[in-house]
Amino acid sequence: MSTKGFTTRILHSDRAIGVEHGSLHKPVHNSITFEHETAADIAAVFQGKKAGYTYGRQVNPTVVALEKKLSLMEGGLATTCFATGMAAISATLLSLLKAGDHLVSSSFLFGNTNSVFNTLKNYGIEVSFVDATDVANVAAALQPNTRAVFVETIANPCTQIADLAAIGKLCGEQGLLYIVDNTMTSPWCFQPKAVGAGLVINSLSKYIGGHGNALGGSVTETGVFDWANFPNIIDAYKTGAAQNWGLLQIKKKGLRDMGATLAPESAHHIAIGAETLSLRQERSAANAAKLATWFAAHPAIARVFHPSLEAHPQHGRAQGLFRHFGALMAIELKPEVDCFRFLDALELAVLASNLGDNRTLVIPVAHTIYAEMGPVRRAEMGISDGTVRISVGIEDIDDLLADFGQALASAG
Repeated sequence: MSTKGFTTRILHSDRAIGVEHGSLHKPVHNSITFEHETAADIAAVFQGKKAGYTYGRQVNPTVVALEKKLSLMEGGLATTCFATGMAAISATLLSLLKAGDHLVSSSFLFGNTNSVFNTLKNYGIEVSFVDATDVANVAAALQPNTRAVFVETIANPCTQIADLAAIGKLCGEQGLLYIVDNTMTSPWCFQPKAVGAGLVINSLSKYIGGHGNALGGSVTETGVFDWANFPNIIDAYKTGAAQNWGLLQIKKKGLRDMGATLAPESAHHIAIGAETLSLRQERSAANAAKLATWFAAHPAIARVFHPSLEAHPQHGRAQGLFRHFGALMAIELKPEVDCFRFLDALELAVLASNLGDNRTLVIPVAHTIYAEMGPVRRAEMGISDGTVRISVGIEDIDDLLADFGQALASAG
């Protein structure tokens, strides 16, 4: 299967590992406990000496099938799934960092990620936020106690693109763990392993699931980082090849102990959604590029944030790294255009907070998902009171253009 194309491999991944009764999809296994034939068997499974299932909080056949699919998608060694993307981020950092450690993060972050990083400070973990579009800012922030660097591929909502390859090179030279949140691009558009990421995080609720019907998150081990040199690995997890130590600790301390388990029904929905990821993203990204060009010429729009535009500061970088320019964008309305009137006038685009759905979703970010940040932090991220985030869907482009056109006219 390794020589087949991306979509072919994902579409047939369950069959490749063998599915009960000839089913084309891994079925939903709702049992939370699993019988073992002998006491020696159950002991061997619990000690990791034999493959098997222990307890539903830690492992489930339906979830394992999804994890194998995600590892294929990211070109990784192994994946651990969580109940949400935020659970994956929180569990990863709380499992691997400790008081006295230092984390360097892009300042262009999803609002809840920014919030949890600030929470880390309460536990004695220092966090430096920098403009990661330039590797020099990351390098300047490094300290002797720096353990990891965290970036998103395309920032939400204003689409800044981190200096991904240069940061990966820097982390490799410094022996630092490089964590990349791939949610905004997805493994179809970009594989962070290619720029040296040791861990790749995805919110499965977004493009990979794609249908807005299941929450989920994942962490994928790429095999790039040398965990033998990471000082925070607990001795009990230094078993087998060192390349497995980090994810094992995340699974034990982050999933088993914290309990943010992905439900098998959700795993099934996400796995089915993943089969059409490439098809959906090709359509939504093409729609976004056409919308971006249209918005850029509209007299009611002050700024358009989408990497497809040549005026975007990281247009060339996106062109060199990504398969396409993504389906997430933002527009900044001119001051005389009433943001709420514009949004209320939309008939097709849905006023909702998710992204990566098949449907086009819109939200006034300063008043909702980034309200907690305050005006100073929002300004640092390029967010104004007139900024509207648009997660572009797969609708017919003429219908989207007509809907945004009439809404802008209604808003004055």
